[in-house]
Order: sequence, then structure tokens, then C-alpha cells
Amino acid sequence: MKEIWDGYFSDGTPANNDIVRGEEIPKGIYHLVSEILIKHVDGDILLMLRDPSKQNFGGYYEATCGGSALKGEDPLMCAKREMLEETGITAEVMEPIGVYVSHDTIYHNYICTVDCDKNSVRLQIGETVDFKWVTEKEFADFVNSDKMIPVQKIRYMSYLIKQGYVE
Repeated sequence: MKEIWDGYFSDGTPANNDIVRGEEIPKGIYHLVSEILIKHVDGDILLMLRDPSKQNFGGYYEATCGGSALKGEDPLMCAKREMLEETGITAEVMEPIGVYVSHDTIYHNYICTVDCDKNSVRLQIGETVDFKWVTEKEFADFVNSDKMIPVQKIRYMSYLIKQGYVE
């Protein structure tokens, strides 16, 4: 079954066309992606290890879960669905921390503070193979290392600077 996305203009207004995942996106049209940084009430931050078979950055830890908004989803609906699919964690409240436009994608970034059993994180087959919770100090070290996915760091940069994570 084909995954269908809504098309948007770069300012986020609907373009009233469908995009099929894997097919070329028309010039000037964008799709939505939601990314969520998950923070535990104790201050630890969740890192997910990407499946080594993934084409982009397989085997890297990422400080997010997320993915493309399906047809009819707004960014928040997408964020909640993706977080549940990729981690098994649910949450009603997500704080928007930025929007980043790149190439053919509008990224909506959120932070979500959760109060869950840290060992209850589920892995999604084909997406992730492991996870770890890191302290804020360890997260800052991660952000300032070559271990963070460079494009993810760019998309989160204003938040990372505001929180004092970037040296």
C-alpha cells in the first residue's frame, strides 16, 4: 500500500495535491515531517539507535523520533503517532520548539516531557535497534560530538543554543 502525504507550499499552506512516498516531489512543493525530542521528568533525554540497514545514518543514535505526516494529519497528530510507533510512548502535550524548511520538507520539531517507565520503550522493526536515556550533561556531550546526525543538529540548532547545549 502506498503512503500518501499532503503537499504544502514552503510557508506551510496546503498546495491541495497528494504526494506518494518514493515518487519525485514536484518543485516548489513540500511535505511535513514531525520530530520529537523526548525528555523524562527526571531530566534524562532519550536517544534511539537507528537500524544499521537504514539508508541514511544507519547505526547512528538520534535524539528524536518522528517521520512524515500522512495525508490528513497535522504536525501534532503526526508527532503523537510517530512517537507511539517508534517508542511505544504516548503523550498528549508536546511543546513546539521550531520549524525548519529544507529541500522539499517542512520539519516541525517538538519536545515532549514524559513520566513513563524508562524500560518500557519499544523498538520499531526496521527503524530502531536500541535506545538509551542520557543525562543532560551526556546529551550536551553528544550534541557537541561527531556522533549527532549533522542535519538533525542543524534542524534543532536554535533550541540547542537556547538550552545551552551547544558549546
